[in-house]
Amino acid sequence: MPISGFPEWLPPQRIIEQQVLDRIRSTFELYGYASLETRAVEPLETLLSKGETSKEVYLLHRLQEEENARRDDQLGLHFDLTVPFARFVTENNGKLQFPFKRYQIQKVWRGERPQEGRYREFLQADIDVVNRDTLPFHFDTEMPLVIGDVFKSLPIPDAVILVNNRKVCEGFYRGLGLADTAQVLRTVDKLDKIGPEKVAAALVETAGATDAQAAACLALAAISATDGSFVDRVRALGVTDPLLDEGLGELLQVVETANEHAPGLVRAELKIARGLDYYTGTVYETVLQGYERFGSITSGGRYDNLASVGNTRFPGVGISIGVSRLLGLLFGQDALTVSRSVPTCVVIALASDDKRVECDRIAAALRGRGIATEVAPTAAKFGKQIQYADRRGIPYVWFPGEPDTVKDIRSGEQVEVDAATWQPPAADLYPNVSAR
Repeated sequence: MPISGFPEWLPPQRIIEQQVLDRIRSTFELYGYASLETRAVEPLETLLSKGETSKEVYLLHRLQEEENARRDDQLGLHFDLTVPFARFVTENNGKLQFPFKRYQIQKVWRGERPQEGRYREFLQADIDVVNRDTLPFHFDTEMPLVIGDVFKSLPIPDAVILVNNRKVCEGFYRGLGLADTAQVLRTVDKLDKIGPEKVAAALVETAGATDAQAAACLALAAISATDGSFVDRVRALGVTDPLLDEGLGELLQVVETANEHAPGLVRAELKIARGLDYYTGTVYETVLQGYERFGSITSGGRYDNLASVGNTRFPGVGISIGVSRLLGLLFGQDALTVSRSVPTCVVIALASDDKRVECDRIAAALRGRGIATEVAPTAAKFGKQIQYADRRGIPYVWFPGEPDTVKDIRSGEQVEVDAATWQPPAADLYPNVSAR
């Protein structure tokens, strides 16, 4: 019986997922990110100290656990990959070369209400850069470029990376005279969920804002631009603060760098805040064109205070692709297809059971050269063996004989071949994933 929120893909979907992961991995590595895997659990205290709500954390315990087990011994499954990464850096900082660039592709768990594209167990693909004491800002500008290149390599709709900078928001709120900037940020972050009227009321009620201050916060959140024009629009609101100036300068750098790399890739969106408390500067969210109603499929940002050892800080910046979320949305819309449901490129036809050893030898020769090969499961009529291949999308059937021949069952073309030299076209060697 299916359990909601824990996706399981069919074999063709799994082939698509594996190819998507291969392209993500190779793009990350092109930018110099090294692979890392961390444990699935963290102390509950660590998880709850980073801004996640306790209701979303899954606890790990034995069925017969002692009733009086201490709370500080409790372990929870990680809800993202940034918190375990920060812990890993602090524990291993003496063994790492800084700046340290890593990628992680792992499952995470979050006790959310399952819905389309939102799961309780899901796969994330993260990149982060951390450094000792200070992290150059150009790494913030690199994040959208990596994600843009990942998405460009996939047969998916165009993506737009929405960027903001918390310094812009916090400086603006401070310049308005609002002291509890963290509360204002959390409230404005709910804009898409509850709408401007309820956000304005919540700002008055929870952040001590006047109606005019709440209106100014909403005016800032309404600013959106694919170029540097957002700077003048913020200035026109008449609020000044040194932190605001710093944030605008950083955000402008991200937008201009991305526009040079791929025009239209990013959009400054000043309502983006990100819910987790550890972000301190640049923040990112990404929407797929045509899928905007489902929200963000990648997110991340700059964190200056997440990890430290003694007096040494390890500031970082990172971004995460919700792989299961992305694929779940695309599968739900039947937007991706794969050329065959198995890796097999060629089936060796079996004339009779006593020929199986000979067929296995041919298959071994082809596999030795990297060609995925099956021997037909039974010595049925050749028509049925061709049907077996056709149902699975396997393009070639090999007929042992004097000489051997191979048939492209799509075109009907049949040619003489040698197992030591035959090579299918590159396009047929692996299943092909494409947009439907």
